[in-house]
Amino acid sequence: MLPPMIAVVVPIRGFRVGKARLAAVLTEDERAALSRSMAAGVLEAATPLRTYVVTGDDEVREFASAANAIVVDDPGSLNDAARVGREAARADGASRVIIIHADLAKPTPFAWVAEFDGVTIVPDRHGQGTNVLALPADTDFDFAYGVGSKDLHIAEARRRGLEVRVCVDESLGWDIDEPQDIP
Repeated sequence: MLPPMIAVVVPIRGFRVGKARLAAVLTEDERAALSRSMAAGVLEAATPLRTYVVTGDDEVREFASAANAIVVDDPGSLNDAARVGREAARADGASRVIIIHADLAKPTPFAWVAEFDGVTIVPDRHGQGTNVLALPADTDFDFAYGVGSKDLHIAEARRRGLEVRVCVDESLGWDIDEPQDIP
């Protein structure tokens, strides 16, 4: 029997979009460079897994293609980006999907999160958000990114009858949203 195919979904809006809360300490070009650098680190940490970048931005499309990622059109929201990324991976034969944010300061290899049969959540370092989420590709999981997403994702997994494990990981839990988040 072949091992399960694990796929990675990385939603990336755009390097020049977002991170507005960092405007007090970084210029637009610096924020774009930081976003690009963090995304590159996440894609590198995904190696050798098949990776899907969900975006509607031409610069990100070019970046993702150069990194040998499969580009999926962004439908407009983070929840929908996670959904269409999961659907694309499932259509290509993935049995497990890892959804990971592109704004991690210190990404490390994370394939281990897919080793659990149910749902694995790696929360942000504040214990509120969901930086990494691994789940079976064939579940119709309703994503709930935003404030309190960790607890909302736990509730959704239980509603679907899936076991849940929450793994605190210092590296994967460090995302950049505020000036004090910059290491």
